[in-house]
Amino acid sequence: MQNDLFENAPIPKAYMKMALPVVMGMVVTLVYNLVDTYFIALTGNTDLIAGISLCAPLFTLLLAIGDIFGIGGSSVISRALGAHDHDDARKKSTFCFYSAIVTGLVFTVFMLVFKRKILMILGTTTENYVYAEQYYSWLILGSVFVIFALVPSNLLRAEGMALESMIGSVIGTVVNIILDPIFIFSMGLGAAGAAIATVIGYIVTNAFFVVIICKKSGVLSLDIKHLSLDGATLCGVLAIGLPSSITNLMQTVGITLTNRFLQPYGGTQIAIMGIVLKIVNIALLVIVGLAFGGQPLIGYNYGAGLKKRLKKIIRFGMILTGGTGLFFLIVLSVFSRFILSFFLTDAAMIETGRIMLILQLFGAPLMGICLIVICTFQATGKAMGAFILSACRQGIVFLPVIVILSGLMGFNGVILAQFVADILTTIVAFGLYFKTIK
Repeated sequence: MQNDLFENAPIPKAYMKMALPVVMGMVVTLVYNLVDTYFIALTGNTDLIAGISLCAPLFTLLLAIGDIFGIGGSSVISRALGAHDHDDARKKSTFCFYSAIVTGLVFTVFMLVFKRKILMILGTTTENYVYAEQYYSWLILGSVFVIFALVPSNLLRAEGMALESMIGSVIGTVVNIILDPIFIFSMGLGAAGAAIATVIGYIVTNAFFVVIICKKSGVLSLDIKHLSLDGATLCGVLAIGLPSSITNLMQTVGITLTNRFLQPYGGTQIAIMGIVLKIVNIALLVIVGLAFGGQPLIGYNYGAGLKKRLKKIIRFGMILTGGTGLFFLIVLSVFSRFILSFFLTDAAMIETGRIMLILQLFGAPLMGICLIVICTFQATGKAMGAFILSACRQGIVFLPVIVILSGLMGFNGVILAQFVADILTTIVAFGLYFKTIK
């Protein structure tokens, strides 16, 4: 990290230089899941689409686990490199790599043992259970590869190899796109084929990252002799990684709640919402990347006592993320029918999806502002404020909102719940911000 970039460079230039690689990494990751949905939608089988849609929270959960060691590790390694302690950075990288692998293995065993119970919690029905089970089983069997990929993807950026990080993610996505139609249609594997293609894509990504680490990295190491299981490293990684993963975890909760409350209205509605959420998530992940990409700037200037520059960075971040959310709201609303026609053919289903899409996007500008507040809390050490806000949008606030609105308005209440939760979360965000940040 260069002090001049943090202290003197024009804020838009410094902010975007930090944020754009994060944005691209998140978007590429989401493409994995979106490609599966596109090819599955071509089957025209709404039960099959619903089965995969119900498993969407699992994919988000895998990303959240990977973020613990990826984003948390990136933070501690960046600080070690700043102190010119390459040996410590190397040990911490090895810790993150192997911790992700062990965590992935434990997660795989747990999720396979309780597979049926978890599928019931996700909201499967008699009609779509077989498809959800196929996708679930193969995705979970490959979960170690998904979790592990998030670690080198983030750690390589900490060492300055943003391009290599990007290439690895893109390669995996291309493999997935090529294999999806082969496994789903040519081999007739359906939901299982979509999951297998995704896992193979991650395996290829991981193979690329391993080669880069072994051949080009001067800091990162997979050599187990560098592994150090000390409490300081664990606490340092978890202190940053866990709060960073809360947003993904709450997204898992939010999707699961939405699917459960849509269940009385049939599998078709769940299938449509699954497609809508994949489209919305493209916008949301761009906003998340823009918010979290600027977090190092906020933390540095807070620690340096540069209060005027800090306030300008926060203001720029809010304008950028809020404006990006508004842009996606307008563009995706205008082209909603056209976009949904790639996934759906029935006119009535497209119209239902259009309404869902617009209502889900109403809160995008507000979410951007809230994320800047969350990042500010994390960067300035206000852990409680960060945790409360991260848990609000699709957890603490969303649950009572969807319960009340579904009771009062039925189906319309379910699809309106996220926007109302976004409004309430924004109010909480500003209340905490003005009370906490001096």
